[in-house]
Amino acid sequence: MIRLREAQKQMTRRLLLEKALELFEGKGYVATTIDDIAAAAGTTRTTFYMHFASKAQLMQELVADLDEIFTSADDPPLREVVRSGDRRLIRGFIETKADQWPATRSYVIAANQAAAVEPDIAATKEQWFAATITEMQHGLDDAGRFDPATRYIRCSLAFGELEYLSLRWMQRGWSVVDRETALSVLADSWCHLLVDGAPGS
Repeated sequence: MIRLREAQKQMTRRLLLEKALELFEGKGYVATTIDDIAAAAGTTRTTFYMHFASKAQLMQELVADLDEIFTSADDPPLREVVRSGDRRLIRGFIETKADQWPATRSYVIAANQAAAVEPDIAATKEQWFAATITEMQHGLDDAGRFDPATRYIRCSLAFGELEYLSLRWMQRGWSVVDRETALSVLADSWCHLLVDGAPGS
């Protein structure tokens, strides 16, 4: 009986997360209320608060889910991709990220909207970016490429380009430039920034 109640509790929690994400995509993060989320999940405001202290806390869990989606597909890990300096691995990593954009679009848009009004979400997003860039820097450290003083900024620029392209795709798709061209140019830029200006390396 205890296991059944726990399973039901977890199902309700997951349903609240799923319905919140749908509402954030349809109405926007700011316009969506806790009552909206509870009603969409077929439950009550009281039940919502049994699972989450606030809408922002629910969003934090969605951000954690997003991080898991992104990192679970990294094979090899980003640090190893950067360390290798291998264009094929770099292009493969970028391809994998682009393949994930359709499944992560609603998460990313909601997280960006939430970050604009929720300081904790903005801080989490900043920590996530900093951690990713640091992993890339560790790859350059492992390889011993470039002046150590330039490694973090090189990785920041490379990651920033990927982030920018992903957001542009989420807003406009491949309407401005085709996928193959965009990812090829991005891979060239990563090679220039991370492999000592040698795109063919």
